[in-house]
Amino acid sequence: MSQRLGKYLLPLFALGMLAFAIYHVIQAQQKPPKPPPPVEPARTPFSRTVAGAGIVEARSQNIAVGSALPGVVLKVWSPEELGLPPKSTLMPWEALIGQYVKQGDPLFRVDDRQLKATLAFHEANLASARAQLAKLEQMPRPEELAVSKAKVEVAEAAVELQRDLAERDARLIASAATTDEQYRQHQLSLRMALRQLAQAKADLALTRAGSWEADKEIARAAVKLAEAQVQQDKTDIERAIVRAPVDGVVLQVNVRPGEYVGNTPNAPLVVLGAVTDYLHVRVDIDEHDIPRFQPGAPAVASLRGAPDKKYPLTFIRVEPYVIPKKSLTGDNTERVDTRVLQVIYALKPEGKPIYVGQQLDVFLDVGAVEQRMAPPESSER
Repeated sequence: MSQRLGKYLLPLFALGMLAFAIYHVIQAQQKPPKPPPPVEPARTPFSRTVAGAGIVEARSQNIAVGSALPGVVLKVWSPEELGLPPKSTLMPWEALIGQYVKQGDPLFRVDDRQLKATLAFHEANLASARAQLAKLEQMPRPEELAVSKAKVEVAEAAVELQRDLAERDARLIASAATTDEQYRQHQLSLRMALRQLAQAKADLALTRAGSWEADKEIARAAVKLAEAQVQQDKTDIERAIVRAPVDGVVLQVNVRPGEYVGNTPNAPLVVLGAVTDYLHVRVDIDEHDIPRFQPGAPAVASLRGAPDKKYPLTFIRVEPYVIPKKSLTGDNTERVDTRVLQVIYALKPEGKPIYVGQQLDVFLDVGAVEQRMAPPESSER
C-alpha cells in the first residue's frame, strides 16, 4: 500500500510545482499600477489658453556688468566699504552677493598702477607746458629790457666817437695832415657803428614787444595737449574701477582678486538687476501658438513644484522679434528646433520668495481678449 502511494505522490508533487510556477509567471507579467506623480502638473484655469515657459528676470533685465579695461583684478569691494551691513564670515566677493547697491557704487578694480605712473609723467609735462606759456606771457623781463637799453647807449657812444674821428679826418685831409687810408678807416668805422646802433635799437624794440603771438599760440596748444593727456589718464584710471550702472541687487559675482579679465569675458563678471517691488517674467510662446496669442492677454503663473499656488501676471510688452528657443524645460517631448515669441509680464512675489532665473509655468487667457474684441450682437427690432 505504501509503495502504491509513493508511486503517485511524486508525480502529484511535480504537477503542483508546475502549477505554482505557471501562476508565478503569470503574476510577474502583470503590469503594476502607475504610481501617482510626486507633484501634480500645472493645469490651466482658462477655457481657451496659450501655455508657455517663463523665466524670472530682474525689472532692469539681468545686467551682465563687464570691465572697460582688460587686466588683473586687484580688489573687490566689500559691503563694509560701501556702507552696507557687514558679513564678516564671508569673503568680500561672497558678501557682495545679494547686497543692494546704488548707481555708481564701485564693485571691483582692475590693475591701474601703470596708468597712475603715466598720469604722473603727463602731469609733469603739463606743469612744464604751463611754465613755458607763463614765461612767454610775462615777457619782456625788466632785466632783459635794461640790458637792451644799455646796448643801445653803448652803440650811441660808439657812433659819437667814430663820428668825431671821421669829422676830424675830413678837416685834416685837405691840409694833407692825415692819410687817405686813415680817413677811409674812420669813415668805415662810423658806418659800422651806425649799423650796430640800428641793431641795438632793433633788439630793444624786439625786447619791448615781448614774445611773438604765434609762439604763445604754440605754447597754449602744448598746454591743451598736456591737459588732454592728463584727462585721458584720469579717465582710464576711473574706467579701471567697475561701478554699478543702475540701482539694484548683486545677483552673481564671478570675479576674484588676482584673476585676469578681458574685454570679452566668457562669463559675466558681475550680474546686477533691479528686483525690488516686482519682477519680470519672460514667457516663450511657441511659434505654433503665435497665431492664437493676443497681446495684453491676462495670465497666471505657477512655480515648478508648487502648481497649486497661482500668481497673477500683468502684461508689460511684446518683443516683436521671434528668436530660436533657448530656455529649455527638460521635458522629454519638448522641441528644441523651434522659435519663440517672447512676452514680458510683471510678477509681484507673495509668500514664498521667487528667485531670478527660476522657471514658471505660464498660462495666457486668450479667450478673455477675444471676448473683449468681439463686436456686440445686434438686437432684432
